[in-house]
Amino acid sequence: MNLSAIYSLIASDMQAVDTVIRERLYSDVPLVRQVAEYIIAGGGKRMRPALLLLSSGAVAYPGRQHLELAAVVEFIHTATLLHDDVVDESSLRRGRDTANTEFGNAASVLVGDFLYSRAFQMMVGVGSMRVMQVLADATNIIAEGEVLQLMNCHNADIDVEDYLRVVRYKTAKLFEAAARLGAILGNSSPEIEAGLSAYGMHLGTAFQIVDDVLDYSGEEGEIGKHLGDDLAEGKPTLPLIHVMKNGEPAQAELVRNALEQGGREAFPEIIKAVQATGALGIAMDVAQAEADRAKQALVALPDTNYREALIQLSEFAITRRH
Repeated sequence: MNLSAIYSLIASDMQAVDTVIRERLYSDVPLVRQVAEYIIAGGGKRMRPALLLLSSGAVAYPGRQHLELAAVVEFIHTATLLHDDVVDESSLRRGRDTANTEFGNAASVLVGDFLYSRAFQMMVGVGSMRVMQVLADATNIIAEGEVLQLMNCHNADIDVEDYLRVVRYKTAKLFEAAARLGAILGNSSPEIEAGLSAYGMHLGTAFQIVDDVLDYSGEEGEIGKHLGDDLAEGKPTLPLIHVMKNGEPAQAELVRNALEQGGREAFPEIIKAVQATGALGIAMDVAQAEADRAKQALVALPDTNYREALIQLSEFAITRRH
């Protein structure tokens, strides 16, 4: 199952969201427009806005505010990407130069700030304190996740729970917020809101774990970024944590030294250690368990095409190669 098939149910809404995004990107400052349009035009899966649209459809929301909020979620996500690429000194995203490579670090950071502030202008326009609370809390937790990840870089003593905490804060929180907003718009019961929120959290966790696996098993042409970026940045992701915990002493020491020093010099040997210890399979098992929990969280939803699409989205998160 590919994304276009899953998104067919919300195709017209996704087009409407793209229109909102392009309208709301406007600024009188030319560089703001230039950088923002560059990264938005880079494409991407649009999973977070799609999740909000599917969630609102699953609770039969009849209005139009889901379009504005889907654009808000995408703006917040895009702002984090702009800031991430500066912090990580990344040069490739979605198969082309990052915005900081193209326009410089200062422009990327400042336009990221613009997108955050524009997102908050838009959510105020929705006129719901619940919506503002969810998005403000999510944005704050995402920022904490970024700082936690920064603190964990080059730290070979990180355990699985430390790793998962970063994933839940930095990545899964916005998935959770997107799914919760759909329920809030539809005035859903507390049970359904809790279920959709849990679905988003588990989906986002599975998605990030697979991302981390692909850094050691994907193809650059498919994933759109350089393999070994996580290692070069000293990020202790789940496959590496497994090698350090369960590999032979020499394998564990190899990974520990590579994380502490950073760089890509040891990447070929790290790949061998990851493969020899079954670390990728172990990480995928954890991701699959998260995807299964996401599906289970939908039990209170009525049996509709939207619910089925959410189930398929959790399956895509596991089987994707990009």
